[in-house]
Amino acid sequence: MAHLADGAWIARHENLLITGPTGLGKSWIACALGHKACRDGRPVLYQRAPRMFEALALARGDGRHARILKTIARMEVLIIDDWGLAVLTAAERRDLLEIFEDRHGRASTIVTSQLPVEHWHEAIGDPTLADAILDVSFITHTG
Repeated sequence: MAHLADGAWIARHENLLITGPTGLGKSWIACALGHKACRDGRPVLYQRAPRMFEALALARGDGRHARILKTIARMEVLIIDDWGLAVLTAAERRDLLEIFEDRHGRASTIVTSQLPVEHWHEAIGDPTLADAILDVSFITHTG
């Protein structure tokens, strides 16, 4: 983990996936990396996955959806915590793909999850979108 502290992975626009059981410290590690990025002057956004998808659903109804996606895309580091707790809805799948496509090659994302990677296709819920999401999302897996 120490090799991540220098932030070079952010400069390379790499994503991090931190997986493991409850109590392992996944969120703590993600937040520590986020705090370091903030201290280095990089804009960081932390979102718990369920709340992020809820906020995007509400924003879709009141006209803020595109603005929120644009804000997420502008962050140099996005932390999505507790991903995979429930199967994604169709709208959540589209939002997640949009987020990763907007950020691909331009910004870094840290995702924490208790769900092993081999079960992510089921959690995403649509094989075609799952392939697309996973294709543009993860380069570095820590777990």
